[in-house]
Amino acid sequence: MTDTVLLELNDGIARITLNRPEVHNAFDDALIARLQELLEQLDQNPRVRCVALHGAGKSFSAGADLNWMQAVAGYSQEQNQHDALALGELLHTLYRLRKPTVAVVQGAALGGGAGLVAACDIALASEQARFALSEIRLGLIPAVISPFVIAAMGTRATRRYALSGERFGAAEAHRLGLVQQVLPDAELHDGAAALCRNLATYSRETLAAVKDLIHAVSGRPIDGELLTETAARIAAQRVSAPGREGISAFLEKRTPAWPDNPK
Repeated sequence: MTDTVLLELNDGIARITLNRPEVHNAFDDALIARLQELLEQLDQNPRVRCVALHGAGKSFSAGADLNWMQAVAGYSQEQNQHDALALGELLHTLYRLRKPTVAVVQGAALGGGAGLVAACDIALASEQARFALSEIRLGLIPAVISPFVIAAMGTRATRRYALSGERFGAAEAHRLGLVQQVLPDAELHDGAAALCRNLATYSRETLAAVKDLIHAVSGRPIDGELLTETAARIAAQRVSAPGREGISAFLEKRTPAWPDNPK
């Protein structure tokens, strides 16, 4: 039986590949459970400093597998809620992972596939990539992915595309902020690999601290409480082992030897 999710580890970079190309990497409960398991393992692995999410074949992910969706339609509402929560927890794990996450998008990223893109820190797309919040076409709503999609591309854009179900291209996804860079098809994977190599050169603890800072500050009013908190965060970082090593290496004109990054 073919693994539905593949994992490669190399020089601090974890490459996860959704591996159901025959159905455009549509996901079901088994794929969700396996991806959740892998992300939890990678979050605890001190050797991992960056996680890249790929899709095998022509598409990144076409969202939920329709055969699976047809089966769960026969479940009770309580069973459906439990089932949907598993996807929500997966997206939240991806969103709050302590390692930088990079979505590498070719072909279609539809429905829940767009949700996976939105939950990653960074998203690169090929010029031919296409996106949609397509749930309304099936009489459904993009409920579980909505917090992540709204955070990525805003309420106004989400209103349009969730209501219309329209597909939109990589240039529009870039304009809306769902992806941060669009590359020619032939350059997508090399560009993603270069980005991941760069991320992997930094301190693991500092990468996690940056992510935690952004989560803590986003959406809050700029007031005395926030200023005090951010001052405390940088003070703690300055006296941390990575902070001391980074400053020393810069002044000594050498490459940092991060104490928290196992070889």
